[in-house]
Amino acid sequence: MQENETLKARLHRRPILLAPGVYDPLTARLAEGAGAEALYVSGAAVAYTRLGRPDIGLVTMTEMAETIALIHDRVSLPLVVDADNGHGNALNMQRTVRLFERAGAGALQVEDQSYPKRCGHLSEKRLIPAGEMAGKIRAATDARASQDTLIIARTDAIAVEGLAAALDRANLYAEAGADVLFVEAPGSRDQLSAVATALGGKLPLMANMVEGGKTPVFSAPELEAIGYALVIFPGGIARAIAHAARDFYATLVQDGSTAAFRNRMFDFDALNEVIGTPEMLALGKSYEGSE
Repeated sequence: MQENETLKARLHRRPILLAPGVYDPLTARLAEGAGAEALYVSGAAVAYTRLGRPDIGLVTMTEMAETIALIHDRVSLPLVVDADNGHGNALNMQRTVRLFERAGAGALQVEDQSYPKRCGHLSEKRLIPAGEMAGKIRAATDARASQDTLIIARTDAIAVEGLAAALDRANLYAEAGADVLFVEAPGSRDQLSAVATALGGKLPLMANMVEGGKTPVFSAPELEAIGYALVIFPGGIARAIAHAARDFYATLVQDGSTAAFRNRMFDFDALNEVIGTPEMLALGKSYEGSE
C-alpha cells in the first residue's frame, strides 16, 4: 500500500488486494515479511490452531479480540478480521465492532448466518432474515469510531436460498451501508462472474479461496479479471503448517532425531531473526541503568 493510503482507497485501485490468512503474530510477521499488503485474521484458522476444533462458532468474541491485539502489536499492515455473525444480535454486533476496532481491526467481515454458525464451505448453514442482517450492518456502521474502519457484508445465501437470493441480500446490505460485499461460496467460475456482473458496480467485491472448498480456487490476477477487488486465502497457512507438522512429528518419532527435517526448518538463530530477538535484547539493554 502507498504511504498514508487507507484500506478503502486501496480497494478502489488495481491490482487486486491479496490478504493472506494469519492466526497469530508469528504467521503475521512471516506474511508481512513476504511482502503482503494486508492480512486476514481468519476465524477458522484461530479455531483450528487455538482450539483444535472446527470453524463452527466456538471461538468467542474476546478470544478473537485478544488475537487481533497480539497481531496488531507485531505488524503494521491493515488487518481484515473475521467477525463471524457479530457474535449475536445488533447490540452484540456493536460491541464486537468497538472491541475489534480498538484491538486493531481495519475491516470487519460480518455474515448473515444464525447460531450455530458454520464455516462458509461447510453444508447445512442457516441464515437470519435479510432485514435483520441489514439492521446489524447499520448497527455496525454506527458503532465504528472511524469511517476508515470497513464493514464487509457477507452473505451465505447461495448454499441456502440460491444465487438470486444471495444477490438480493447483497444489494440490501449495500443499501444498509456496507463498504465491501462478499457473496460466500460460489460453486463455479460462472457464479463468480455472475456475482461480479450483478454487484461489481456498487461496491468493491471480496472473494474467498479455500483449498478443497465449494469455490474453485483461482489466482489473484484471475479474480481481478473477473471483477474482484479483494481476495483472501484464509486457512491455507493452517493447512500448510498442519501438513508440515504431521511430517515433522512422524520423522522425529521414527528417527529419534530432527536431522532428516533440518532443511525444512528454521534453525535457532534464523527463527530469532524472524521474531526480532536481537532487536528486543538490544532495546532491553538500552534501558538498563549504568552502575
